[in-house]
Amino acid sequence: MRTHFIAIGGSAMHNLALALHNKGYHVTGSDDAIFEPSKTRLEKKGLLPEELGWFPEKITSDIDSVILGMHAKEDNPELLRAKELGLNIFSYPEFLYEQSKNKTRVVIGGSHGKTTITSMILHVMNYHNISVDYMVGAQLEGFETMVHLTEENDFMVLEGDEYLSSPIDRRPKFHLYKPNIALISGIAWDHINVFPTFENYVNQFEIFVESITNGGILVYNENDPEVKKVAENATNPIRKIPYFTPEYSVENGITLLQTPEGDMPIEVFGAHNLNNLAGAKWICQNMGVDEADFYQAIASFKGASKRLEKIAETKNTVAYKDFAHSPSKVSATTTAVKQQYSDRKLIACLELHTYSSLDAQFLHEYEGALDSADVAVVFYSPDAVKIKRLEEVTYQQIEEAFKRKDLIIYTNPDEFQNFLRSLNFNEEKIALLLMSSGNYGGLNFDEVKTMVN
Repeated sequence: MRTHFIAIGGSAMHNLALALHNKGYHVTGSDDAIFEPSKTRLEKKGLLPEELGWFPEKITSDIDSVILGMHAKEDNPELLRAKELGLNIFSYPEFLYEQSKNKTRVVIGGSHGKTTITSMILHVMNYHNISVDYMVGAQLEGFETMVHLTEENDFMVLEGDEYLSSPIDRRPKFHLYKPNIALISGIAWDHINVFPTFENYVNQFEIFVESITNGGILVYNENDPEVKKVAENATNPIRKIPYFTPEYSVENGITLLQTPEGDMPIEVFGAHNLNNLAGAKWICQNMGVDEADFYQAIASFKGASKRLEKIAETKNTVAYKDFAHSPSKVSATTTAVKQQYSDRKLIACLELHTYSSLDAQFLHEYEGALDSADVAVVFYSPDAVKIKRLEEVTYQQIEEAFKRKDLIIYTNPDEFQNFLRSLNFNEEKIALLLMSSGNYGGLNFDEVKTMVN
């Protein structure tokens, strides 16, 4: 099978390209910008384009499938040529469905927690040597790629993103997978540039539930009132399984999960992650792993990359980085770290980096999100606001949105880094939490390790 990727350098796209190459497909691709680690990983497999740019002459009639990435534009010359030749053009999720339509599809959806839950499921399956196909939004320890495709595996586990499928397909990705088994972890308004109202955003999850195959299963977080409402209002012929945050305790910085066999120490922590674990357990049980085997495997799960990832630790100090950026994620993560390290000063740093977080109308959603922090810091780049063509955001607007008079705000990367260097990591007991989907205007996380150590 000949497959060509338009915008092969993206995080998801290059992983799919690697997966198809590993499956024996003939893979080619183009892009106008390819960064690490995509560049090295593609180069290693001989898939890195010889030069950057778009080359319509690469698009020939013997190509079986063209896969279109979100980075490409509607007027992309390779896309126009593919249309002219009448080739099969797929969005990323459309192609994944084609690869899995004869398998049992397990789709994990939700505004938050979906990467962690998907990662937990894959960890359990891998622990018990159960081979499954998958697509997950983070690099996992012990897994070569974020996408794995075979002919023989019975299950396909998919992280179900609600963002758009491609430049020419404005449907949310998770609407295209048609799950046999689905999970919704939480609903908190996000992607406001695409879903302008909360009601419109919630509707995407209603459509997702409707897309579950007849006789399928919906596992849902009943602790989340919006999720519960969506699940209970669904009328299609599916089985519904609610889950909730299990009982647990924290002793000397170690989280103990209550199980039928007694308290069990686990690597992950925080109510939100224990809630994620409960959802993952139900999915694994419906994939044939019994409860005892699930607990045995999950005890060694350390988390997905960039999801409460510990980057440094000394006797007095611990530092984490986390992908959290939406209000609900920020609140859950901050609370979790404070609960886990209650005897330390929690310094929580949030970068407002996404379109939604930099929108003046959306900012008030962050009220109380950093309340668990002893020291709360917000960083944002005025340049990012301009690039996204948003109205200027002021210090006063941010302070009023978070409802913290003692909020520290930085817009200059050097000043923010000087603040981190000024912290007394050697003398004070500190828990440092760095939350962002960016890098604070150029922060080197290896330098943070040096600061702490």
